[in-house]
Amino acid sequence: MESIFRDLLLKNKTAFVTGGGSGIGQRMAERFAQHGARVVLAGRKAGQLDEAASAIRDAGGTAETAALDVRDYAAVQSALERTHAQFGSIDILLCAAAGNFPAPVTKMSANGFKAVIDIDLLGTFNTCRAAHEFLRKPGASIISISASHATTPIAAQAHVCAAKAGVELLMKTLAIEWGPAGIRANCITPGATADTEGMARLAPTEEARRRVVQSIPLRRYGTKDELADLALFLCSEAASFITGAVYVCDGGHSLTRPGDLAGLSGAGA
Repeated sequence: MESIFRDLLLKNKTAFVTGGGSGIGQRMAERFAQHGARVVLAGRKAGQLDEAASAIRDAGGTAETAALDVRDYAAVQSALERTHAQFGSIDILLCAAAGNFPAPVTKMSANGFKAVIDIDLLGTFNTCRAAHEFLRKPGASIISISASHATTPIAAQAHVCAAKAGVELLMKTLAIEWGPAGIRANCITPGATADTEGMARLAPTEEARRRVVQSIPLRRYGTKDELADLALFLCSEAASFITGAVYVCDGGHSLTRPGDLAGLSGAGA
């Protein structure tokens, strides 16, 4: 993480980030902190959250943690109440908590399907619903992390397809319902992103990674920094008239072919 603050686009703002202890959520939280935001990192693993918060503090930022499961509405609400009590109104709500595992439907249990729906979709609803009373009105920005699964059926990913389709329509509905109060709601759809748990599972071998890169017009994986910069844009004043949008950051991958990753993950029908 860089230690030099840049233009402080988010000075004196507060960001609450689920899934903030690792991966894309962590990098976005770091970017918010680099630009002056006070960040609260929420997630299930206290140790990961503490490490991520320490890195932000070591770089001169302000970070707190909230160990919780987004499936537990009361726990989410309590964490948001504490955030509001400490920092005031919440300016940025980033919903990045997610679950995934590759499995065809015939090899997926009902509990496995439900777990991903509950983390991705119900968890996003819980976070947004519980945060509503604490969001700055007008001026708050909600960002949810979606996936190409929302619009493209992908083998061995039925649970994620269903969950992310719901997340995108939930954000668009919030854009309509909460827009009159000045709250914006948008989605970011990452493509194949380097150094993430998701790609490690979906493309676990060098051959699988080579095939992914060959299917991307820009011929490379994306980076967490590129996604973090997009999130920074969406919660800044530069995006003040953007709501209900889905921003795809995938190097053109979604333009090239159907999203059948079954061969990459080794899954079968």
